[in-house]
Amino acid sequence: MIVVRLTKSFMVAALAGFALLVAYNNVADWGANYVFVQHVLSMDTTFPGNPLIGRAITDPALWRTAYVAIIAAEAVVGIVLGSAALRMLLALRDEDRFAGAKTWAVAGVGLGFALWFFGFMVVGGEYFQMWQSSTWNGQESAFRFYMTMLAVVIFVSLPEPDQGTASLR
Repeated sequence: MIVVRLTKSFMVAALAGFALLVAYNNVADWGANYVFVQHVLSMDTTFPGNPLIGRAITDPALWRTAYVAIIAAEAVVGIVLGSAALRMLLALRDEDRFAGAKTWAVAGVGLGFALWFFGFMVVGGEYFQMWQSSTWNGQESAFRFYMTMLAVVIFVSLPEPDQGTASLR
């Protein structure tokens, strides 16, 4: 059904818009999240006496490098998802092309999962013990991001109903 394909395309476009807006906001308002990266990497708000504090990164050049890498990853996620949405829209009436376009959505979500799950939950949350900070803990937000992406990619990956169905065309 065309409405299902339109919905899938819109949902992927919405994810693209989100990732691109996050990247833009981090560039336009550099300081808002740069300080977040600084505190997470320096581990200065983890529990007192943390035996893992030796992992801390206290070099401002490395903080900037990490922040730029995060922003670049957000932008790439947005670009790949945007490309997927456009490809899906252009292939609405062609089953094979639409199926091929969906692989770009899977790739974009995979990159987003790498950023928000691996980057924020594994690296930030566990390696740098971000979970111990009451102020600089981004795990809850990251969880919302990657779970939304996973829900969308599951829906997008499902086959569309039979194109011969007359309803909702």
